[in-house]
Amino acid sequence: SSARSPSSDIYRGLEPLVDLPSTPHELRDDAHYVPAFPSTSADAQIAALNQTASSHGHGGLELGARDWLSDEHIAADYMLLIQELQRDNPDIASRTRLVDPLIAHYHLRLGSESVATRAFQRIVHDHDGNDTADFVFLPVSDASASDPNRRGSHWSLLLVDRRERARPAAYHYDSAVGYNDGPAALLAQRLGARLELARMTQQSNGYDCGVFVLDGTRALVRGLAQRGRSGVLHLDNLVVDRLALQTRLRR
Repeated sequence: SSARSPSSDIYRGLEPLVDLPSTPHELRDDAHYVPAFPSTSADAQIAALNQTASSHGHGGLELGARDWLSDEHIAADYMLLIQELQRDNPDIASRTRLVDPLIAHYHLRLGSESVATRAFQRIVHDHDGNDTADFVFLPVSDASASDPNRRGSHWSLLLVDRRERARPAAYHYDSAVGYNDGPAALLAQRLGARLELARMTQQSNGYDCGVFVLDGTRALVRGLAQRGRSGVLHLDNLVVDRLALQTRLRR
C-alpha cells in the first residue's frame, strides 16, 4: 500500500517523544500543525489547510499512475473537499473536521497524553469555545513510533462519529483489512472512542491505499449528509478514481 513517497515522508526520523510544540510556527517542518478547522467560518477553515498546502509548496501536486500518496496529497485534497462542502453543504462543513495526517500521526497517536488532549481540543472546538465537531476524519499511518527505519507503507481511514458526545464511535476503513488494526486501535483509544470495523472495498494493487482514504472520505461525507441517524456507513461498494484525484490535485 502507500504511506510514503520519494518526495515526502510522513516519518522522516521521529525524535524521542516529548511534548510537541502546540502552535503552527513552533512545529518543526516535518510535523507542521494545522488546527483542522477551528472555526465555523469558511475562510478560517480553508485558511487552515491552505497553510498546509503553502508549507508544502503546493501549487498543483503531481501524482503518477502508481505513485504512493504522501501527507501532502492528502492534505491538499482535504483542502479541496472542505471548500466544496462550504459551498454545497455549509451545515455539514461546520460539523466536520478533516485532520491533517501529520497531526493525526505525531500529535494524536504518538504525542504525550497532554499533547494529544491539547491537539484534539483544538480540533473539535471553534473560536468561540464551542465543541461543534460531530465528524472527525483521521488518516491512519502504520509508521513506527520508535523505529525510524519503519517509515510506513499503508494508509487507512478512521472516522470518529461524535454525535453522541459521551459515547463516540470510531469506524475504521482499511482497504487492506487487518494491516492498520494496531495504529487505528491506538488512535481510537487515545480519542476515547469505541472502535468498530467498517467494511471497505479491498485494493487490488500495492499503491492505491491513499486514494481509498481520500475517495472514502468523500463518500462518507456524502452519506452523512444524506442520513441523520447514527450507525456505521459501509464502503464495500466504493470505487476509487485515481484519475479524478490527479485532476483535482493539479488545479
